Amino acid sequence: MTFLFNSTLLRNLTVGLALGFSASGCTKEPPGPVISDTGTGTGTTSSATNADPKAFNAYTELVWSDDFDTSSLDLSKWAYEVKDVWFNNELQATTSRRDNVTVTGGNLNIIAKAESYSTRSYTSGRIITKGKKDFVFGRLDVRAKLPKGKGIWPAIWMLGSNDSQVSWPACGEIDIMELRGSTPKVNNSTMHYGSSVSTHQYKGTAYTLPGSGDFSTDYHVFSCLRGQDKMEFYVDGALYYTFTPSMVNPYAYPFNNPFYAILNVAVGGDFDGNPDATTTFPQTMLVDYVRFYQYK
Repeated sequence: MTFLFNSTLLRNLTVGLALGFSASGCTKEPPGPVISDTGTGTGTTSSATNADPKAFNAYTELVWSDDFDTSSLDLSKWAYEVKDVWFNNELQATTSRRDNVTVTGGNLNIIAKAESYSTRSYTSGRIITKGKKDFVFGRLDVRAKLPKGKGIWPAIWMLGSNDSQVSWPACGEIDIMELRGSTPKVNNSTMHYGSSVSTHQYKGTAYTLPGSGDFSTDYHVFSCLRGQDKMEFYVDGALYYTFTPSMVNPYAYPFNNPFYAILNVAVGGDFDGNPDATTTFPQTMLVDYVRFYQYK
């Protein structure tokens, strides 16, 4: 979600946005200072022994989790990304302040606020597992209650852990959940790939929550099940999208490699436009847990 696009790519992304797909990705631009603990920064990788994809309910072995039941963010699992200039024309500065990222009541709170900070008029938070935990084959579940409002852009997503070596989009990007705050019943899931920025491609789908509520009304579980050469996307255990290697031809399929997880709330930008008079602040994404399962 923090990216610089050339003019050709921007035209291509405009088409995708009209279809409801994401415009997120990464570039050679450094992600900004990362505040973490004093570990090695090499990360740990989930076992690749679960390469053969199984049914959703077969993934019963919990191998990594954060239930956010501590008094502060666990810096052995997460790092902050702190920056006051993002791409996609986003308006926020991301900080490591408790005003923007806090753990209370068994929830992670990522809080977008309207306030003057550094060079920006909005603040928010963005945390990553890069250097802490890499995920390969298994099922990643995130139970969250989302913010809403014009210009509010919460996201649960992943980037290839080799992004600093091969850059984006060759590293691959998995957007498990991106929500336009102006359409809070619709979750957008998108895959990004290609050999270079100039060949960037993406495919995805939109899932509309049934019933009268929206994703800000209650908690929902967003899941990505990843096996070798197959990925599936679920909301509350209901399958709505499958992605396979044939869909990236003629480009390399990066999605069998290790990825790291990202949780953030952006304000403004190309995805949903900027906040307007109807948008209220603060807006908070509540995350009950992040859990990664494999099968025995």
